[in-house]
Order: sequence, then structure tokens, then C-alpha cells
Amino acid sequence: MLSQLLKPEITDLIKNRQFTALKEILVDWMPIDIADLFLSLPENEQAIFFRLLPKDLAADVFEYFDVDAQLSLIQLLSKEDISSILNEMADDDRTALFEEVPPNVVKQMLTYLSPEQRRISLQLLGYPENSIGRLMTPDYIAAQQHWTVQETLNYIRTYGKNSETLNVVYVVNEKGILIDDITIREFLLSPLEDKVSDLMDYNFVALKVNDDQESAVEIFKKYDRIALPVTDTSGVLVGIVTIDDVLDIAEEEATEDIQKIAAVEALDEPYPDISLFKMIKKRAGWLSILFLGEMLTASAMQFFQDEIQRVVLLALFIPLIISSGGNSGSQATTLVIRALALKEVTLKSWFFIFRREILTGFILGLILALIGFLRISLWQSVGHVYGSQWFLLALTVSFSLVGVVTWGTLMGSMLPLIIKRLGFDPATSSAPFVATLVDVTGLIIYFSIALIILL
Repeated sequence: MLSQLLKPEITDLIKNRQFTALKEILVDWMPIDIADLFLSLPENEQAIFFRLLPKDLAADVFEYFDVDAQLSLIQLLSKEDISSILNEMADDDRTALFEEVPPNVVKQMLTYLSPEQRRISLQLLGYPENSIGRLMTPDYIAAQQHWTVQETLNYIRTYGKNSETLNVVYVVNEKGILIDDITIREFLLSPLEDKVSDLMDYNFVALKVNDDQESAVEIFKKYDRIALPVTDTSGVLVGIVTIDDVLDIAEEEATEDIQKIAAVEALDEPYPDISLFKMIKKRAGWLSILFLGEMLTASAMQFFQDEIQRVVLLALFIPLIISSGGNSGSQATTLVIRALALKEVTLKSWFFIFRREILTGFILGLILALIGFLRISLWQSVGHVYGSQWFLLALTVSFSLVGVVTWGTLMGSMLPLIIKRLGFDPATSSAPFVATLVDVTGLIIYFSIALIILL
């Protein structure tokens, strides 16, 4: 909002080359506001604008850009400016940038780093893709248990400037093995002569460097932390992961699940940025599978074509029947997939889910059956559109709705559990996929009941 209000003034200052005044304005701004303003400027003014920022502020602003904006800016800057930004960036943000660019570009960027920053970057890039190691930063405060509170506070004043967070101090032994974590609050409220060991309770939570990044989301949520330490297989503290990076992972995970539920392969990049060819490729596969599945619906209708010819009115209610089953199945599968993602249920909960959904589906089917029966009765009383067999037709539709909705709800709830049991992502049992399966079985239920009641 602030950047939009002052945009004309900023633009005038750039055009008039009043750089001193511009610096005085920007130095008090939040990095996110400066990033928003930067992206709203014409490209020919962006490099001029960015070079005015102090080195540390420029790096903070740079971290708020997406990868495409970062790469575009790098092309406009000199090697010295690029080197300054990359060296000032947070280690985890710089690693995230390196992961998105071609290897030859990474190799070039590494040459711009100082020896220490290059060592850190190579270490982080050496961990498996999507591991905690790629997400962590080695900038943290660690203390020895034999230090006093005063010594620890002095250490923080000396070395804490570059730490990712100062909320927690990590305690390590002489071998660097993590043995506890202590909040800064405890240090500030304790007597200065107390030992660090006096504050320890040996109760801490840590991530493993090779664990999958998605596991960090659950641990952060469970323990309500803003940062967690990361250890190697032997327990040595090698870095920390902060909540801002975990929130990015949670957002990516949720986006991927939503896209899969819609029967689309995960896009892996923002919707406006993905090419038309990639978009078609991501969507065509599942759409083709669903189309082939719907062909079974046509086959089912062909199997019952004699019954349809004998009671043509049956065809009028086919969309009603199959859509009700598909909708109930989509509801159930979405609810179960989300419950699995939130750890509200597990595979061991299958009987609880089975029992609940079969009862839920039956009651929902009864509700729709009542509505369907009243609808047919009303239309019949007004225009006699369903002939002498209207009552039997109403019963057929009503019983079919109970059966189809119950079956759709049951299938929609069980399919995610089956897919998870097989080792795949439950989100793959997308709502359209469930709806397609229920369409076929719904027709079989409908015409089977019609054979019993009408024919």
C-alpha cells in the first residue's frame, strides 16, 4: 500500500536523478515494501533503483523476489553487485535460488561467493533434493554447557548479528553434539553468574539433515516452534530451520495436493509462468484417463438399452443419479484426503471411517431420495408427465439415489486409504477420478433397481 502511494514520487526522484533524497526515503522502508515497489517500476529503472540500496538491505529485498525476478535482476547488475547480493543473502534463500537455475549458472554464481560462503553453499547443495539439509541455515548461536549466562550473552553480542534468529540458544558439547536448547528469555531472566548447565532440562526437539522437508511441517506444527535445530546422523548440530521456510514448504505441499485433487499433475511453478505446452501436458494425462473411464458409462448404458427403450423415462433421470453419486463421492474423498494430510486419521482408522461414511451416505441418500420423490410427484400432479407408472418410477429413482449416494460416499472415503496403503499419494484419488468410477457403478445400481421395480 505504501509503495503504491509513493510510486509517483519515487519515479520522479529516479527520473530527476535525485538519488540522495531517494536513499533517505528507502532506508526506513520494510524490505517487502521495497520489493513490491521495485517490481512495479519499468525495467529500465529497476537496476538504477536497486543499486541505491545499501548492501544488507539490497540482499533482504532480493530474497522477497521470486526466482524469475531474481534472475532478471541479475542480468541487469554488474558482477560486483551480484557478488555483494549473493554473499549477503541468507544461506537457505541462496540455496533455494541455486536449486532453480541451470547447473552452469550455479557454477558461475559460486565464483562470485567468498570462500566461506562458497563452502557453505556447496555443503547445502550436497544434501539430497527436498531434504532438510537444503532448507537449513548454518547461522545460529550455540553455547557450551560450562559457560556462564554472562559469557553466553557476551558471545551473542559479538556473533549474534548474522544469526538467523536469537530466540533460542543451542547447547552443544565439546564434540558439537546437540544436548539442549534454551530460550533467550531464560538467559535474560537468570543471574549472570549461573552456568548454562543450570538452565538445561535436556528436553529438545531436532530435525535430521536427510529427512524430507515435508516432515518439518508436521514437527513445527506439533511443537509450535519458530525454529528447530538440524543434526547429522551422529547428533552433531549442523544448522537450523526457521518457520518462514517451513511455511513455504507447507504452501507448496497444499498447492500440490489441491492440484492433484482436481486431477492435474502438480504444476511445480506459478500458474501465470507455466508454458502452454507444459500446462497441456500436466492436464492431458488425467483427462484422457477420465475420458476412457467415462466410456465405461456408455458401455453400461448400451448394456441396458433394452430397458431404456421399454421405459424411456428412465433416461431422464440418468444425469440426476450419476451426478448425485459423483458429488457424494467427491465430498467424501476430499474430506478424507484432508484429514489424512492433517494427521486427523490414519490407515488404522479405516473401520471408523467406513462405519461413519456408510451411515452418512445412507442418510444423505435418504434426504435426496425424499427430494426426488417429491419432485416427481409434484410434476406428475401438475402435468401427468410420467404416465401411469409414475409411482413406480418415483420409487426407482428414490431407491437408486439411496444406493448410489451410499456407494459413492463409501468409495470416495475408502479409495484414498487404499491408495495410501499401496504407498502412493492419497491426493491422487482425485474427486473427478472418484466421480468417474461412481458414474459407472451408479448406472448399474440404477438400472438393476429399475429391473426389479419397473420391468
